[in-house]
Amino acid sequence: MRKLLLVVLLIVGISLTFAAPKIKVGGKNFTEQFIVSNMIAKLLEEAGFNVELYTGMSSFAARKALETGQVDIYADYTGTAWVAYLKHKTVIQDPLKLYEAVKKEDFEKNRIVWLDMCGFNNTYALAVKREFAEKNGIKSISDLAKYEKNHDLIYGVDYEFFQRPDGFMKMAEVYGMSVKKNQVKTMEVGLTYEALYNGQIDVAMVFSTDGKLMKYNLVVLEDDKQFFPPYNLVPTVRKEVLDKYPQIRDIVRPLSLYLNQNIMIRLNYLVDVEGYEPPEVAEMFLKGLGLIK
Repeated sequence: MRKLLLVVLLIVGISLTFAAPKIKVGGKNFTEQFIVSNMIAKLLEEAGFNVELYTGMSSFAARKALETGQVDIYADYTGTAWVAYLKHKTVIQDPLKLYEAVKKEDFEKNRIVWLDMCGFNNTYALAVKREFAEKNGIKSISDLAKYEKNHDLIYGVDYEFFQRPDGFMKMAEVYGMSVKKNQVKTMEVGLTYEALYNGQIDVAMVFSTDGKLMKYNLVVLEDDKQFFPPYNLVPTVRKEVLDKYPQIRDIVRPLSLYLNQNIMIRLNYLVDVEGYEPPEVAEMFLKGLGLIK
């Protein structure tokens, strides 16, 4: 009986020793983030991690979750960190310099590690219908600002972008636009496209990697005063988590190696236009590269 008990204890001990490490992956509340968070989760699962996935958060909620340990890793944007989290008022337009500055300061102040930067910039932007742009000679936000002085335009803006310090009202101020609050309709990310197409708004807030830009053939206005910083995607992780599992750096490195502007637009298009689910798109992409089975 004693021998049997020892054997059972030995088996239990072995199973505990080889239990998969647990990790919590976070994500924000728009298409690109749903896709990328699933990519991170699937890469970690392939490497033997037991993954819990938490998506659908706002930028500030996702960041707070990382800081407090509610999630261990999620992908964020350099421009968001620079302006919203680190609260800088000056903009660094060079993507690499901004990445290095964010990486250094966020580690020193918050012990947040920014891993390898992805090769695309998902910046905020304003878009209009192509016929509207061509009819009125509008190519840039400055052109729109001049037109806006004699026309009461209606803007469709994501709620977070409307509230953020680097958001809509600050942009309007920089461009000398006299936009009143009743000219702004706040709505969920993604709905601005349909609202613009259906004539409910005149100008839509968009992301520069949105798949619906292709669907609706919209004109993205040039940010000619360079108000918006670059928003390159980077996986972020707490130092204590990376110290415990240093292999995470190599596991998620394929994001920086294989994701670029055109690919990200296409992946978003598959979800927003062709109706695929984000986990499907993430899996198809990773399997196509031979990164997961």
